[in-house]
Amino acid sequence: MAGIQVSSNLLLSKSLPSLRCRREIVGARVNAPRVHLGVVSHPKLPSRYLVDEMETRTGYPIARHDTKSSDDPRVIAKLYAIMEAVADRVEMHKNIGEQRDNWNRLLLTSINAMTLSGATMAGLAALAAEGSPLMALKLSSIVLYVAATGLLLVMNKIQPSQLAEEQRNAARLFKQLRVQIETTLALGKLDINDVNEAMEKVLALAKAYPLPLLGSMLEKFPSKVEPARWWPKQRSKQGFVGKIEGNNGWTRTLEEEMRQVVRVLKQKDLAEYIDLGSKALKLNKMLAISGPLLTILGALGSSFVGTTDCSWPVMMGVVAGAVATAVNSLEHGGQVGMVFEMYRGNAGFFKLIEENIMSNINEKDVERRENGEILEMKVALQLGRSLSELKQLAAIAECSEEFASKLF
Repeated sequence: MAGIQVSSNLLLSKSLPSLRCRREIVGARVNAPRVHLGVVSHPKLPSRYLVDEMETRTGYPIARHDTKSSDDPRVIAKLYAIMEAVADRVEMHKNIGEQRDNWNRLLLTSINAMTLSGATMAGLAALAAEGSPLMALKLSSIVLYVAATGLLLVMNKIQPSQLAEEQRNAARLFKQLRVQIETTLALGKLDINDVNEAMEKVLALAKAYPLPLLGSMLEKFPSKVEPARWWPKQRSKQGFVGKIEGNNGWTRTLEEEMRQVVRVLKQKDLAEYIDLGSKALKLNKMLAISGPLLTILGALGSSFVGTTDCSWPVMMGVVAGAVATAVNSLEHGGQVGMVFEMYRGNAGFFKLIEENIMSNINEKDVERRENGEILEMKVALQLGRSLSELKQLAAIAECSEEFASKLF
């Protein structure tokens, strides 16, 4: 009994300090001074539901933008609606571009197979005896040549490789437009002018790269090569003659530098790609005429096989088919139409830079221009140059043969 009492006393003595500590802590918590934090308000995001809904519809993750409470919710809703339409157009142009690229490969393979089969049958007809075998081989060769000619005329008219390049450009530019709208939302201070500008850009892109073939397809063999245009026209304005030093990042030196860059773009880069586009167009026209003409000659040669002792019918039927296959492979396998569209698009890229610079320089109100330092940086990046290289280009523009762009 004594041992039990001693052990209980020991346990009690050990637990007393811990009880005192807990009592002090509780007391401190009870007697702690109250801190008044005030009312905690969470920022209102009127566009969160719109972002969630757009992500659900399109399947694309959308960047979250903390729009300011002063922005009109209707303007934000309209911009998100335009973004939704742009995301849909990206997928449409991407899918149609893949489809038309398949057209180019499948039609070329089919036409070449028919042309070579027609040439082979024309050669076999020359070796066949008179009668049914000769007539069967001749008719088969003629039918294949005529069918190849019809398909080739359609293919040369629509230029599937060029159609595919148009849709690839449209998909890329619509993606670029979507990023621009996201940037506008992120910067805030939105008004109805932002909505109108985005709508104009969408309509200009739709006009530059139409989806349907019938009625609105771009001319594949224009009489004059002009740069592609996928942006809305800007109104011409009178130049500003007042003081601009230190206003919105603009100086007289910067303005003169931008003028020199525009001069180089027009005289070197733009002119070069227009010239390359003209050469590609001439080559494409020559090949587009030669292919059907050769298949027609092959059909004529096959029709005269066996009617004369001369060898020219079989020579025409076989050789014309072989040359037609080579010509078609060069035109559509080499995608000459795509090359022409690429040159036209590059020229349009330089034209856009030129108009963007001149529209800022010709703006009378300097505060309404794009910030001069930001514009200079954007132009340098678009041309693949650093800021120092851009200044050097402007300094030697009059005596140098250097092109403005280092990208292409």
